[in-house]
Amino acid sequence: MRKVISVYGSALTAREHPDYAAGVAVGHALAQAGFSVMTGGYDGLMGAISQGANEAGGHVIGITSATIEKIRPAKANMWVREVIHYMTLHERLLHLITRADGYVAMPGGLGTLNELVMVWELMRVNEIPHNPIVCYGDYWREILTPFYGARYMPANAPTLHFAHTPQEVVAVLQGGG
Repeated sequence: MRKVISVYGSALTAREHPDYAAGVAVGHALAQAGFSVMTGGYDGLMGAISQGANEAGGHVIGITSATIEKIRPAKANMWVREVIHYMTLHERLLHLITRADGYVAMPGGLGTLNELVMVWELMRVNEIPHNPIVCYGDYWREILTPFYGARYMPANAPTLHFAHTPQEVVAVLQGGG
């Protein structure tokens, strides 16, 4: 059975933005490495990841929610092959977090930050397995650096990995990064 990688990222990223091309490349690399890809299922970076994975022949899972669709009318992007729909955002988040064998955080806003921090904290308290967490590019390093070495960062916090290329993402997820 293929390992499932949950990828988080902004729904608002335009196709013309460099982050979109990076998302396509990361999705492609994940599928080429034999991973199934799971995203929130909508457009932006979720669409970019889905596009790259789909075009590389990978299995693409989109986790959608009625809560999101009430505030921003949308359906799963065209590259998703398996849609799992929940009524609440909470259910959607739990699926994206608890059904993954690894995690990638692309640039994003509050929703992406919430997903990343929730994974990090649930690992810290041993509610989910300690699977790799990869932050793509410098975006998250700049946001999260103040937490490292801070008096409020517990010694048992799981390691965050930072990657600058799709190949580095795959290497970490395969255990070599």
